Amino acid sequence: MPDLEWNHRIWDATHGWEKQGDEWSVAWGGARSQWYGSILPRMHRYLPTTRILEIAPGRGRWTQFLIPLCVEYIGVDLSPTCIEACRGRFSAAPRARFFTNDGKSLAMAPDASFDLVFSLDSLVHVEADVLAEYMWQICQKLTPTGVAFIHHSNAAGEGSDMDEARRGARGESVSSALVRQLVADCGHVVRVQEEVGWVGASRTDCFTLFGPPTAFPRAEPILLQNDEFGTERDLVRRFQAPWAAD
Repeated sequence: MPDLEWNHRIWDATHGWEKQGDEWSVAWGGARSQWYGSILPRMHRYLPTTRILEIAPGRGRWTQFLIPLCVEYIGVDLSPTCIEACRGRFSAAPRARFFTNDGKSLAMAPDASFDLVFSLDSLVHVEADVLAEYMWQICQKLTPTGVAFIHHSNAAGEGSDMDEARRGARGESVSSALVRQLVADCGHVVRVQEEVGWVGASRTDCFTLFGPPTAFPRAEPILLQNDEFGTERDLVRRFQAPWAAD
């Protein structure tokens, strides 16, 4: 079960960050093709925007695409080495600020200020207790029309194989249903959830889009159970990555 100690050890000491985090995008043909071919299509209607809060940016794998799409950006990560790397990498972007946290707190980000809260390929490695702390705070950070796009574990969901989830160090106590309940407990609403097979064939992961009711007027929630995510990934690598190559 990945806890805060595990996350500190992996991201500050064990992992080598050979390609600044882009090594996790190899299956998509690189971070650029993954962003434009798989991530941005899911959230394009909310970008560009004014203020973005990114949770766990690592070495800036997605930050490089987010900063040009907003006026102000804040990145929060528990890894001091990652935050220092981001400050150096994005030093030419004065509108971007980076903070180290304790792995649970977003106190450095002002309430009711963000049009988008984003986290991808990071909060999959936390358990329900940590995710619950984050979800409550995320809801406080959003503007009345702001939205959050959060990638989290679905290891405890019916469509997930626990052995696959453990191989991917997914939070074993988290499911899409749990996240829906956490969002509802904050008085917010889920717009879309998409369970996907990120680690293997089973749906170990989930993307959740949520926000205050004022962000989604008259919209019914949607649950997608995507068993073809691996096919999408392969198609992006084969047919979109060549167009994104430097």
